Amino acid sequence: MTETHTLTAELRERAGKGAARAVRRGGRVPAVIYGAGKAPLSISLEDAAIKREINRAGFLTTLFDVKVGSETERVLPRDIHFDPVTDWPLHVDFLRVSANTKVTVQVHVHFMNETKSPGLKRGGVLNIVRHEVGLICEADKIPDHLDCDLSGFDLGDSVHISHVKLPEGVELEIEDRDFTIATIATPSAVAAEQAEAQAAEAEGEGETEE
Repeated sequence: MTETHTLTAELRERAGKGAARAVRRGGRVPAVIYGAGKAPLSISLEDAAIKREINRAGFLTTLFDVKVGSETERVLPRDIHFDPVTDWPLHVDFLRVSANTKVTVQVHVHFMNETKSPGLKRGGVLNIVRHEVGLICEADKIPDHLDCDLSGFDLGDSVHISHVKLPEGVELEIEDRDFTIATIATPSAVAAEQAEAQAAEAEGEGETEE
């Protein structure tokens, strides 16, 4: 079962940009809880507490019990708005969930057994195509990460999502193709790909300027 963290919140009496700025000046972060057919609930969170949670790996796949007065809401973070200059959280959106609520989440892929990959042992480079994979599952079955075993992969091999064993009750968001999540590339191939990407980006910038 997915681990659940706890946050303590205060109700916000007023909404709007002016009220949100006042909340931030008071050392708190405005947030909203929505979903489950109920009215949205405007709250604020202690600045240090929410920053600490955001800085942990997997914040957007972590369930929280948010205590608001005598009530507790089980929620899943769905979006964070950051200040473009300071990168501090300006606002957090939470979705109400129950144990059987189905959600779509992006889960990190953990690549393991690199020393058992003949291609990597011969000087190849692990070229990660997808650091995260979209999954559909019940809220209390969100995995912390997906394990991808690189044992046996040689130079030039592609690692597809079918090589990853999904936990029970978890489905892929993309089901119509066996997409690539990584390749075992030679260093020269990686350099060529980067050069092509840079050239394409430069060409695009030139077209924009024209």
